[in-house]
Amino acid sequence: MERVVETVSFDIPEQPKALRVAAYARVSTGRDTMLHSLSAQVSYYSGMIQKHPGWLYCGVYVDEALTGTKGGRPEFQKMLDDCRNGKLDLILTKSISRFARNTVTLLETVRELKSLGVDVYFEEQNIHTLSSEGELMMTILASYAQEESLSVSENMKWKVRKNFENGIPWNGTVLGYRIVDGRYEIVPEEAEIVRLIYNLYLGGLGYEGIAKELKSRGLKTRNGHEWNHSSVLWILHNRSYTGNLLLQSTYTENHITKKYRMNHGEYPMYRVEGAHDAIIPQETFDAVQAESQRRAEKFKRTERQHLTPFTGRVFCGNCGAGCRRKIHHGKPIWICGISSSQGKAACAAKAVPESVLDEIECSRTVKKYVLCDSNEITVVLENGDSVTETWEYKLRSESWTDEKRKAQGERMKEIWKGK
Repeated sequence: MERVVETVSFDIPEQPKALRVAAYARVSTGRDTMLHSLSAQVSYYSGMIQKHPGWLYCGVYVDEALTGTKGGRPEFQKMLDDCRNGKLDLILTKSISRFARNTVTLLETVRELKSLGVDVYFEEQNIHTLSSEGELMMTILASYAQEESLSVSENMKWKVRKNFENGIPWNGTVLGYRIVDGRYEIVPEEAEIVRLIYNLYLGGLGYEGIAKELKSRGLKTRNGHEWNHSSVLWILHNRSYTGNLLLQSTYTENHITKKYRMNHGEYPMYRVEGAHDAIIPQETFDAVQAESQRRAEKFKRTERQHLTPFTGRVFCGNCGAGCRRKIHHGKPIWICGISSSQGKAACAAKAVPESVLDEIECSRTVKKYVLCDSNEITVVLENGDSVTETWEYKLRSESWTDEKRKAQGERMKEIWKGK
């Protein structure tokens, strides 16, 4: 009897794909207690995700001391980018107010994530954004969160204004002073730096020159940062150093944008004479203001800054700073902003002639340029691709034509005749 062997195939069920899960945590102040709370959130969510069957742990995105009303939180933006790149399926967060207190920002973000197929779970409210009732509940609860933020902001403003009425300053970060019992008290070693800045300015140095001098001496700002144009300017125009105060010269636009605005009469200002001991005599302060005005008139720009198609699209590959346009020997070049303002010691990146960028721009649609240390430019195209271009830097002598030499000779003859 002949045996027949029959092959039987079985359908192997497809294993469910692990859900890629991450968490988002944030605190709005840098106090130790709040940072401890943040650490606890990170530990909690890390353990929760890793222990859950069917979940793949993709990390915890953390923003420290950043308010939920602002859209510029770096880790929050990174999380959104990862969602756009298809790296996440589910985001866990403690509450709606931790995610965003601005109703519009919250709904825009959640709707974008829904379109990407990414679910957000708000643990405190027990809401999944991909559920049918999720958006309605979020709209209501986010409105409450936004009103709470407004209430806190208004209470803080009221407290600050009451202090202003009593001549109490709010800014405790002024170099040279500490607030003790509502009054500025001089910090001697910091006061010496302030006096040095005023002396250097009246001695002829500009803001950038003073910043370089302070850095060469190893001196830092109150927050331990390097000195720059803005920090020196702020010291030289701060009337608090004369012992007098002008309170509420600026104000916060609103609790959502939190942008500072100059007070041009929108709110009352308070002038307090002899509020504390002076670091800078009034005569010295007035001399600095007069010298600043004189220099501003001398170097006053008759035109607005020249904008080109490259403005905002050229970056330094060495330090990451934006590049600025300068005229060098009559020709436009693009140079690292840090190198231009602080010198080659801060960033040794090369400048690139604008004509090189013109040639590249003619042949393709470019999103941005990254200037490298060598004679190379990384060109990022609109479609996301990157290419590297090499350019030659011609010596001035190589660019001189016979016509240019003849014209320069005639010009020099006219100069000598005039002398």
